[in-house]
Amino acid sequence: MSITAHLEELKKKHRTLSEQVDMAQRAPGVDQIEVATLKKQKLKLKEEITRLSG
Repeated sequence: MSITAHLEELKKKHRTLSEQVDMAQRAPGVDQIEVATLKKQKLKLKEEITRLSG
């Protein structure tokens, strides 16, 4: 897999996680641990994207 294709896949996963975080935060009875876990995953993806882009 090329770097460009890998970056696009990471960006897609990052967008998906963003949507999941948004939905989880709007849901009644939000599980804060789940939201925190999703945010950590999102941050790791963002760091990987930045590392590969630089």
